[in-house]
Amino acid sequence: MCNGQNGLNLHNLISITMLNISEIFNAAAVLKGVARKTAVIPAPALANDCELYLKTENLQLTGSFKLRGAYYKISQLSEEEKARGVIACSAGNHAQGVALGATHNGIKALICLPAGAPISKVEATKGYGAEVCLVPGVYDDAYAKAIELKEQHGYTFVHPFDDPLVIAGQGTIGLEILEQQPDLEAVVVPIGGGGLISGVAFAIKTLRPDVKVYGVQAAGAPSMERSIHEKQKVHLDSVQTIADGIAVKQPGDLTYELCEKYVDEIVTVNDDETAAAILALMERQKLVSEGAGAVSVAAVMFNKLPIKGKKVVCIVSGGNIDVNTLNRVVTRGLSKSGRNYSFIIDLFDKPGQLSGVLNVVAEQGGNVISVTHERINASAEINGCAIRLELETRDNNHIAQIRNALIERGFHVAN
Repeated sequence: MCNGQNGLNLHNLISITMLNISEIFNAAAVLKGVARKTAVIPAPALANDCELYLKTENLQLTGSFKLRGAYYKISQLSEEEKARGVIACSAGNHAQGVALGATHNGIKALICLPAGAPISKVEATKGYGAEVCLVPGVYDDAYAKAIELKEQHGYTFVHPFDDPLVIAGQGTIGLEILEQQPDLEAVVVPIGGGGLISGVAFAIKTLRPDVKVYGVQAAGAPSMERSIHEKQKVHLDSVQTIADGIAVKQPGDLTYELCEKYVDEIVTVNDDETAAAILALMERQKLVSEGAGAVSVAAVMFNKLPIKGKKVVCIVSGGNIDVNTLNRVVTRGLSKSGRNYSFIIDLFDKPGQLSGVLNVVAEQGGNVISVTHERINASAEINGCAIRLELETRDNNHIAQIRNALIERGFHVAN
């Protein structure tokens, strides 16, 4: 196991050059036969006021769009650079993209991962042929270690987003969307560090400047949204979101410039909205998405964007969600969408009270998942009690219907 140490400023390690559309077309040619041309599928059940389609990058090889940029960057290295190998730091998707890209090009890859990264992601990275260095701490520690090892061994560092070749690789998604939906009017893209939206926005705005490009960040990690609003790069002290793939404290130098120039608007969604989108994608589209991949859909579902009546493509950027996380996310999604509801009813402790409550719930079509009976504490009415009901419901309107019916029958709903 490796130990994290302080690293160098990444800005000094990257050549920041402006993109050219020919670079993105070249990336598309290189990626042909390597990356899947993922489908764009209709999703009418997810939006009522626009014509919605999904670009299914969650079905990409490695389960994420990250393969595109990583592979293209690695493919453009000199023979000398390839001989020295590549290094990257990542908590998941980028690691797998670099690992597969390096293996396909016959070169060594070393990936620095935080020691607390999910075992599934660590094993997947190894499975694609990379050597893994587990670094105690968080992503920043893994990044510092990667820079240290780069300097020691001469590896080429493959940045997850702030590199023109990586951005060009991600921009191939924009080319595909324009080919697959030539009459589209808007594209909605998840944002972490900004590599994906920078490439997509540059490609689309260069070829079709009339198409709107909207970005979506997690409310708990709004580094690009705040940076654009404040007209300077913002570094967040902390980030907290279930969309761990876009939990980035600071945008890149190049990605900030490109977003400022080519992105029309950036909005945020909270964790409950993201969870509801993950659940909706599973139930209505039979697609598994990670939190980062679902934020674009969440923005549409919860009316965060001016897209009424438009033909819209949401990029579902990845599907690598940990099974344990998925269980928690589904629970939150059920609650947010009104599919699951828990409430307490204060009762007199006498026969027939519980039966009366359950009859009302049954009449209104609610399904009881659990019932908990609690004696009231010493400070309450001496003959009082309470029951906690957990119900399976259709939506928030159904919840209100059940609550109102209980109140009309004389029951006191405490919450």
